[in-house]
Amino acid sequence: MASRLTTAQSTVAMWCWGRPTIVTLAAMALLATLPAPAVAQRARPAPPVEATAPREAGEPIMAIVSIKTQHVTFYDADGWIARAPVSTGTTGRETPAGIFAILEKNRDHRSSLYDDAEMPHMQRITWNGIAMHGGPLPGYAASHGCIRMPFGFAEKQFDRTRIGMRVIISPNDAAPVEISHPALLMPKAEAVATAPSRVETLAREAAEAVKTADEAKKAAATAARESASLAASLRKLEGLKRSADAELASADKASAAAKTDQARTQAEDRKQKAAPRAVQAATELDTAKADTKSKLDAAAAAKDAAKASEKRKAELTKAAGEAKLALEPVSIYISRATQKLYVRRNTHKPAPDGGGEVFDTSIEVPIAIRDPGRRIGTHVFTAMARNDSGLRWSAVTIDNGDDARGALDRITIPQDVLDRIAPTALPRSSIVISDEPLSRETNYRTEFVVVLSDQPQGGFITRRPSPAVDMADSSTWGGESSGFFFQPWSPQPQTGTTRQRGGQPYYPAQQGNPMQQGYPMQRW
Repeated sequence: MASRLTTAQSTVAMWCWGRPTIVTLAAMALLATLPAPAVAQRARPAPPVEATAPREAGEPIMAIVSIKTQHVTFYDADGWIARAPVSTGTTGRETPAGIFAILEKNRDHRSSLYDDAEMPHMQRITWNGIAMHGGPLPGYAASHGCIRMPFGFAEKQFDRTRIGMRVIISPNDAAPVEISHPALLMPKAEAVATAPSRVETLAREAAEAVKTADEAKKAAATAARESASLAASLRKLEGLKRSADAELASADKASAAAKTDQARTQAEDRKQKAAPRAVQAATELDTAKADTKSKLDAAAAAKDAAKASEKRKAELTKAAGEAKLALEPVSIYISRATQKLYVRRNTHKPAPDGGGEVFDTSIEVPIAIRDPGRRIGTHVFTAMARNDSGLRWSAVTIDNGDDARGALDRITIPQDVLDRIAPTALPRSSIVISDEPLSRETNYRTEFVVVLSDQPQGGFITRRPSPAVDMADSSTWGGESSGFFFQPWSPQPQTGTTRQRGGQPYYPAQQGNPMQQGYPMQRW
């Protein structure tokens, strides 16, 4: 009875509170009956806020953008150092998810695509117009494909970052975790310590080889000119000897055919005059032949010496270039789609067409991936800092497939590649493993550009593709011609889809196309 009374009183009280109160209480009761995960799904996540790590920040190594939660986090060797809300591309102009790097920085950039819009503290990550920069943040994705950051935050990070810093754009939240694995590069302390002095030695030897080659080339040219002059003189002497021999033979024939004493006397007189001339011509010809042979032998020797000097110059120039590149962090990209391994390093040489810096692209080799028909995911492994064993590595995974360790288990990096890059691997070096091919946005003035083909990329669709540019072959890096020759690179049109697959196709440096002057870079 008491229970019924209590219930009745409670019901009356609820009606007295009014209908809104009843609805609220009913909703609360419904939430109370739901399992915890369902409640969590219905709860609105707290909006991202700008924050700075409570410690002294080092130089940023990477930035990770989460499209799902609209925030960016910058990391140094010891962890996160700064995070802030962002606004990425809106529907139809989505910011492409994938792996990028800073290509160019401009403190006071203005857009040529969008009504001269201000893009302060712009840090470009693709040449067709995707960048990080300061801008308004409405609290949701609202840009034309770029990554807007708070104005003050963008300014602070602009002053800290460098060209080549990794930018990872993830569909969901992602963060680096420490990892160790035999497949990750482990440098040799002795090789790292001696690398700078090796650069100096090889640079000096290369400079001497260039000088020697130039001198040998000049000597060979001089010897060739002298040989040509002697050959002309030799031909003249041969003509004189033929004339003298012919005169002597004619006089001898006339003497034999003479019918009178007077004719015989005249013929003998001609013989006496022609004979010494023939002897003299023969002597001069023999002397000239001997002299010409020695000069021709010298010219041939000079030519051989010039060829040997050029070969040594090329070898030392290449070795000096590789030694210099060994002082830079190395990036490796392994694609399950193409079954290839690519290596890049920043040369810090300005691009000849006036935008960004040139990246070395001299290594591109086949690679074995175990079970190549199965997805492997997309993983970024970064050498964060040195430690007692060589390098301390982190892993970031942004696409489904194997976990990071499982992905490493499936690859085998060729030994000759390891021999070239592992001994001097430095912090900021990276290995990227992905199901995707390299994006068509990858060219000689970019680090690796990779986009996830199963994610929307409207930010690429609404922009013109990067113009045809020249890929770099750095096999002669550091030589007289600035170390690079360029070949045309022009992405072929893609078939229309609702989601542009910006990851296809990739055109490698070597295409067999004729050399051609660089195209002007697109501005935006």
